Amino acid sequence: MSHAPDRPQSGDVIPLAQATRAWFAISLQTFGGPAGQIAVMQRTLVDEKRWIGQQRFLFALSYCTLLPGPEAQQLATYVGWLLNGVKGALVAGILFVLPGVVALLVLSGIYVAYGETDLVASVFLGLAPAVIAIVVQAVIKVSRKGLGHPALVAVAAASFVALTFFAVPFPAVVAAAALLGWVLGRVIPDLTRAPKAAAADDGPTPLVSDDALHSERPSGRRTTLTLVVGLLLWVAPVVAAAVLFGRASVFVDQGVFFSGAAIITFGGAYAVLAYVAQQAVEVYGWLAPGEMVRGLALAETTPGPLIMVVQFVAFVGAYRSPGSLDPWVAATIAALLTTWVTFVPSFLFILLGAPYVERLRGNRTLATALTGITAAVVGVIASLAVFFTVHTLFADTGRLTTGPLDVEYPVLDSLQWAPLAITALACVLIFWRGWSVLRTLGVCALVGVVVGLSGLA
Repeated sequence: MSHAPDRPQSGDVIPLAQATRAWFAISLQTFGGPAGQIAVMQRTLVDEKRWIGQQRFLFALSYCTLLPGPEAQQLATYVGWLLNGVKGALVAGILFVLPGVVALLVLSGIYVAYGETDLVASVFLGLAPAVIAIVVQAVIKVSRKGLGHPALVAVAAASFVALTFFAVPFPAVVAAAALLGWVLGRVIPDLTRAPKAAAADDGPTPLVSDDALHSERPSGRRTTLTLVVGLLLWVAPVVAAAVLFGRASVFVDQGVFFSGAAIITFGGAYAVLAYVAQQAVEVYGWLAPGEMVRGLALAETTPGPLIMVVQFVAFVGAYRSPGSLDPWVAATIAALLTTWVTFVPSFLFILLGAPYVERLRGNRTLATALTGITAAVVGVIASLAVFFTVHTLFADTGRLTTGPLDVEYPVLDSLQWAPLAITALACVLIFWRGWSVLRTLGVCALVGVVVGLSGLA
């Protein structure tokens, strides 16, 4: 467990420099999509550093789940705001995506220059199985601390079944969970009470407790200023691209298209990738058929949100249609522009809504609805864990569709023994040896490189 933080200054819960170091360390571990990213933050912020209480963490996650965009990055932004205000939100949100931006920029360049590489595939061979162990740990911990009543366990289980076996749209699951939470709250007075596992936690009191309110109060002036500045920052690069390169340039097309995609990404990256792939291939011609899958594979080898795959799409598209620019310059500009318009809305949603949501935490109607969503989030993480596990341990999958049933299942004969062995190693290191996430990822990546490059996989 980490030592107590130094004395905070300027109203920060912890010193900004200390928070920055922590967010940078977290950013290097955010593999495995939202399930893995939430798992890393759960372990670091709630369990080890004790910077935020478990229920407060889940409340923030429930709010972020309602928003379009990458919920894990928005959760980091929200917690950063709780710890250090607007500066903390910007630091946490930017650092959460920065390593992935740099890494995917490099990998995209390697792809267009040389094609796929064995080294990248070998690193992912080790990282992906390690993420399975991390996610399983998160599901266990969040279930123990977030499901304080049998009714919430039932909501979590129903959400898992709906997503995994019936392909129910993510927004429908969240809406149903919110309604169920509100209904259950009217008949179960202690629905929002923390479970005994959380109440019995004998660790140090979290710096941001489950009950304390953030000091920044909402106001019309603050809301207007945030909205105006946020919208200007969002559209300014696209307008600049139109002025510099013309309305018909690839940069404007990509800026407008991915700005729209950023506000319809309910349910995470997988929910919108089919739409992005169809438009990128058939409408704009940025990618060749099948290249979206390769871009997704590259995005999964990097830390950060999986929606970062749009950066690969923009890079390849602009490289092939650079206009009057050098292809490498055009590709880099397009990748950075697309990343900007994809993530600026996430900051805007958090900085606009967080002060109001904080003041509504005491509202029982909202609290019970968000409690239902929190339970559903447990089912969502478990469903993502199953999806990630199936696609990591098995080379082939099938799909069973009959009536309302719509489930993807692994082809047992395609079990891959190398990922299975590395998964077992990661479980031993995390559950038995108690190793940190970063240390476990490092060892498993090294094992993956050795196995992959030696031809044993």
